Amino acid sequence: MTKILKKPAVFFDTFQRKPDDNKQTTHYCPGCGHGILSKIIAEAIDELNIQDSTILVGPVGCGVFVYYYFNVAAVSSAHGRASAVATGVSRANPNGVTIAYQGDGDLAAIGTSNAIHAANRGENMIVFFVNNNVYGMTGGQLAPTSIVGQKTTTSPYGRSLRNDGPPLRMSEIIATLEAPVLVARMAVNSPKNVRNARKLIRRGLEAQVNKKGYVFLEVLSQCPTNWRKTPVDACKWIDEEVTPIFPIGVFKDTIDQAEPQPRDLSRPDFSEVIESLGLKAEEPCPAEDRPLPYPVVRLKSAGFGGQGVLSLGTILASAVMKKGLEVTWLPSYGPEMRGGVANCSVVISKEPISSPIVDQPNILIAMNKPSMQRFAPLVPKDGLILYNSSMIDTIPASLAAPVIPVPAADIAQKAGNVKAANVVILGVLLAKTGLLSFEEMSVSLQETFTNPKLCEINQRALQLGFDAAN
Repeated sequence: MTKILKKPAVFFDTFQRKPDDNKQTTHYCPGCGHGILSKIIAEAIDELNIQDSTILVGPVGCGVFVYYYFNVAAVSSAHGRASAVATGVSRANPNGVTIAYQGDGDLAAIGTSNAIHAANRGENMIVFFVNNNVYGMTGGQLAPTSIVGQKTTTSPYGRSLRNDGPPLRMSEIIATLEAPVLVARMAVNSPKNVRNARKLIRRGLEAQVNKKGYVFLEVLSQCPTNWRKTPVDACKWIDEEVTPIFPIGVFKDTIDQAEPQPRDLSRPDFSEVIESLGLKAEEPCPAEDRPLPYPVVRLKSAGFGGQGVLSLGTILASAVMKKGLEVTWLPSYGPEMRGGVANCSVVISKEPISSPIVDQPNILIAMNKPSMQRFAPLVPKDGLILYNSSMIDTIPASLAAPVIPVPAADIAQKAGNVKAANVVILGVLLAKTGLLSFEEMSVSLQETFTNPKLCEINQRALQLGFDAAN
């Protein structure tokens, strides 16, 4: 009976990198081994019926767009950090199957320490280490895995032992560690090697289903474009030149002997920490009793450096945290913080917060015109925009959200210092949203400003802002 080859169900029907795309092919170069490896992984996910529990961590490199192909949960990571991000993903989702997909430039250079320590801890994850002996995505530069004599764009005379040292054999290094349960090297350049790869990949994923620990699978991948070879010659080059340096085989397999090692997600008991430090803990009211204007408040505070947009966020975040709410604060500013543009994101919720990033704020505090122009169009119609009308004389047309002008700098001047404009607008925010009571924020300001004179000015600024909103 002839087996009909089908596209794995875990792949998207089309690969849409842009809204109008209807692509049936990947971005990989013709003859590249990444596409073959992706198909094998997808087939194994289908066979094991783990699509709904799989979480894929993508790299910076040729595999950067894997989330366009696999219809699974996916996370992008910074260059070299896929193993570190996968550690967090695995710990936060102990019932999931975590896959880190990395290249040789990504894992064996900038990400070496992350990869080795994740392996040494025996994290429940499977790492696919694609070794094509060059930095593929960025133009074919010398990589830690380039073989001696190999010519690249940054080693036109070939890799030199004296200048560059020998290539790193990551599988052999990882296999020396105690925790990993499967370490193997395979290739995808021939039918025989592909069949072997299928078996090892399935075995590695089964180990993840059973929570057996860390799996490291190195994949020798052909790179015709950067090797300046035809696809056929690239496959031959792996057999003739690469495998003598990077031999195919299983370096360690203790899956059958390994005990499952689930890592249940648990929340720390901060009361014990506070007690051990000899501190007195406040008794916050239960989070469910706190009114919030939105199920999750996503606030963006933006303006020039020096306007207090970051400290506005920290004051608010500190105050709501003490009232039993979950909160994150994330700053963003350029190389010149004072005088340059700056903003911060504050996320407030009654439930644990998955990400501190605010792409679409439902509350915007804009202290200058550039911030108003940039962020105000992002606020939805049920959101709220507060802006410093002392500095902003025009607003973008056709904004969806209600807009409230606040002459924050002018009011702050009356309070005693124009620098208290951020606290003025904070007072307006409280009055309009009920995030905190005036009294609760007043107490928080006393703890923030220990200098009596500064505290008095900011208390007046808060009061004037609160009164201006009513």
